[in-house]
Amino acid sequence: MIDAINVHDFKTNYSKYLEQVVQGEEVIVSKRGKAVAKLVPLSHSKAPRQPGALKGKIWIADDFDKPMLELWDTLRDKK
Repeated sequence: MIDAINVHDFKTNYSKYLEQVVQGEEVIVSKRGKAVAKLVPLSHSKAPRQPGALKGKIWIADDFDKPMLELWDTLRDKK
């Protein structure tokens, strides 16, 4: 990781700093001497998603999509 760079330097050389992030480095951007942002490489999942991997671990209630009439009444009364 490099020392913090100021916003002007980042705007002027963003391609250079973006390439550093692509290479795995973190870039800290500062404004008026105070760190305000950190650019980090995205982490990508190595394993592909497996359909059905949560089968038996989660459930959806039978009334999941049933209207919540009490909520609608409450919202209507607040008008």
